[in-house]
Amino acid sequence: MRTAPAPPLPDGAGDPLPRRQVLADGVYEAVKALIMDHVIAPGARVSIDGLARRLGVSPTPVREALARLESAELVVKEPLRGYRTTPLLSLEQLDDLYRFRLLLEPWAAAQAAARADAAGAAALRAELDSCQVPAAESYADYKALAAHDTRFHVLVAELSGSRQVRTAFERTHCHLHIFRLYYDRRIGRKAVSEHRAIADAVLRGDPDAAREAMRAHLEASYYERLRPLFGEAAAPPPAG
Repeated sequence: MRTAPAPPLPDGAGDPLPRRQVLADGVYEAVKALIMDHVIAPGARVSIDGLARRLGVSPTPVREALARLESAELVVKEPLRGYRTTPLLSLEQLDDLYRFRLLLEPWAAAQAAARADAAGAAALRAELDSCQVPAAESYADYKALAAHDTRFHVLVAELSGSRQVRTAFERTHCHLHIFRLYYDRRIGRKAVSEHRAIADAVLRGDPDAAREAMRAHLEASYYERLRPLFGEAAAPPPAG
């Protein structure tokens, strides 16, 4: 289990009269970091008053943060009992997630390679250039990689030309849940390298290569990085 001290709020969040949005966003990121780093354990009850005291804010922005985190399925509100963090992905949930991704994302990558125009190619290059491999394993260090991972896959889905595919992918919040389940900084270098292989195929306009590069990336993520967490009981997802 990862543990880390409570992260500080962004600059300005501790000022006597911070702007409301700065405070709300700062509290949201601070609470999310506590959940991602397992400082608030999976399945644990979340104390709004306790978090407010810890972060030095009133309960209101904490409630707002938890409502936002509920939409990402990092917390769940229980009637008459308040909030609780969701459990980590189970093997069954992980298997189902990768079954879904293997059906959708190789197709999206192939379509992106067939359809991407100059603007799409520029956006893909810019996204790759924006990513830095983290140096440590706390959420404060790897959240930029998690954000890049999400943006990259959303961009490929967008370049496929299918709004439904993009929306379906975004609703999984898959990278938040995958990184919460497991993160090792060595993953960052591998994932970025795999993203570059996908992007190279899209930029060459090679649908078959893009499809296979995306499939290889997803299978490496599942078989090499996540499946071993569940030991020999894990079963591979059916081929998409």
